[in-house]
Amino acid sequence: MADPIGIDFGGSGIKAAPVNLDTGEFSADRERIETPEKSSPEAVADVMAELLERFEGHDSPVGVTIPGVVRKSGEVASAANIDKSWIGTDADDLLGKRLGRTVRVINDADAAGLAEARYGVAKGREGLVIVTTLGTGIGSALLYDGVLVPNTELGHIELDGHDAESRAANSARERDDLSWEEWGKRLTKYYRALERLFSPDLFVVGGGVSKHGAKFIPLIDVATEIVTAELRNTAGIVGAAALAADRAAG
Repeated sequence: MADPIGIDFGGSGIKAAPVNLDTGEFSADRERIETPEKSSPEAVADVMAELLERFEGHDSPVGVTIPGVVRKSGEVASAANIDKSWIGTDADDLLGKRLGRTVRVINDADAAGLAEARYGVAKGREGLVIVTTLGTGIGSALLYDGVLVPNTELGHIELDGHDAESRAANSARERDDLSWEEWGKRLTKYYRALERLFSPDLFVVGGGVSKHGAKFIPLIDVATEIVTAELRNTAGIVGAAALAADRAAG
């Protein structure tokens, strides 16, 4: 069987690559197509079909990230920054039929968390690991002894009377023109709230802004060990591909 393919479906672009599961690295160059203006399931499926044509192997399973809650059945239960017609769609079934192969759909933050647990900074870590992605919102993935507990949505806990991501996401830093120190104070409140609720063994901070982790992660004053994610912008594709391979094998 050819290497599984991961597809990372975001609000601005759809990216795909086959993944070597031994290393967690791409086994061919990543391909990207802009997300259609009307990002309906049918329109996005057409783009994904075009992406798959760029790779060899027609029997490889495919994993797809979705910026929304994904039920175990493959049904999409929310839609952040994509067309609302995704809500209620059995994405495993729709994409599987359009792409002509087995497809497994996963929440984008859960995919990033799974990738970090398999190949990144959380590999081999026991206990409770919370992976967060700081971007337009705050995505989260909960892993216990490397096993994913999906759809946690921890960016939506209450923080100072507000939805946490509206105060602590990277978009809030940009919107309010916060210094790294000012943002660090907000992030401290956020991660301390997670500490009180979950008593984790490790926090992993991902998202595009994590490339600047050295500037703000030392400013987050929590008791729990907190580190920068390793896979960064490859994590969604890698995690989705790993999930697809798991389901195909099981």
